[in-house]
Amino acid sequence: MNRDPSGQRSETVRRGNLSAIARQLHDRGPLSRSELVARTGLTRSAIRELVGDLVGGQLVDEVAPAPIGVPGRPSALVRPDPHAVTVLALEIAIDSLAAALVGLGGDVIDEIRVERHPAHTTPGQIVADLVELTHSLPGFEEHRDALLGIGVAIAGVVRRPDGFVRIAPNLNWREVALGEQLAAALDLGVPLDVANEADLGALAELRRGAARGADIVVYVFGEVGVGGGIIIGGELLSGAAGYAGEIGHMPLNPAGRACRCGSIGCWETEIGEGTLLRLAGRPENGGRAEVDAVIAEASSGAPLAMAAMAHVGRWLGIGAATLINTLNPRVIVLGGLFERAYPFISGPLLRELEARSLEAPRRLVRVVAGTLGDDAPLLGAAELAFEPFLADPAAWLGPRELAAAGA
Repeated sequence: MNRDPSGQRSETVRRGNLSAIARQLHDRGPLSRSELVARTGLTRSAIRELVGDLVGGQLVDEVAPAPIGVPGRPSALVRPDPHAVTVLALEIAIDSLAAALVGLGGDVIDEIRVERHPAHTTPGQIVADLVELTHSLPGFEEHRDALLGIGVAIAGVVRRPDGFVRIAPNLNWREVALGEQLAAALDLGVPLDVANEADLGALAELRRGAARGADIVVYVFGEVGVGGGIIIGGELLSGAAGYAGEIGHMPLNPAGRACRCGSIGCWETEIGEGTLLRLAGRPENGGRAEVDAVIAEASSGAPLAMAAMAHVGRWLGIGAATLINTLNPRVIVLGGLFERAYPFISGPLLRELEARSLEAPRRLVRVVAGTLGDDAPLLGAAELAFEPFLADPAAWLGPRELAAAGA
């Protein structure tokens, strides 16, 4: 049977336009139809029709805005319904595990973060812990039917197509089929995607944090290890198989310390949590509580803590200068440990950038602390899970419209 090619093209255009509207509402929250016209470039009649489709599919609703005290009738706002479709976000950090239920528009419906059990180190044990954490979310059962995907952030090198973890040095994992194991254990019948935690932190800061609106972004995330996420043209740079962004393992100091990855003098051996704690006279494996104690000491001007911060800031600047000269980013966002310590590391960091960066790209870049805190990778995991829906919301509209009509 021959199909009408013009009809196929028309449907393709419609799906693309629905995607553009869904992305705007998901990223920015409630918008008027006029704002959607301005942001998407679509006509008013097209916006009216497409918003009607989304309303009919119960993905959005239109509500009157709060009065603003000026004459005239304010435009209704198109608002994404956070309970219409949801995703499950999971994070495997070095010292904690987290789960969150996130609705359309980025609303966090429920979230739980717990310290990782020190005896639970194998993939099987951590997968079991994540399953238990998922079912502990207060709203999980209520929103289970609305679940459309699962995103997982892990501190490791991940093969994106199947969620295979090649190496997670700070977890002592090698060659772990995490995506396959976790999907089977959760058994929720929805797609599951795994990515590096710093990549996902970059995605979250781009869409909801300090890098919003930027096109080329480098995100540097520090805790026990150091990871990075690189955004080019608004998209994550993943490399040939998803391994791009491992900037913590740039070999910067030939005379440096051994890294857990097996190399010598990696960037994270100079700026990671262990180095900060050691230089501040504290146990290298002291974790977040010890880091917070060093930050508190630096706040009071304690010389040892200030010297440790200066070391981390200096080497952070050395590595960041390399990234500026190589990638010419608009924004470098510092997350995790570096976000919390920013007031104490920014001085030496910026001095190194001035001394080592090429003048032209240095003038174009902003170096800022992140705004999403430790939850940036978890929120990025939610964005990862939402991506198939945002790319083609029409695939969800048909069944929802039929269900609504039959209700």
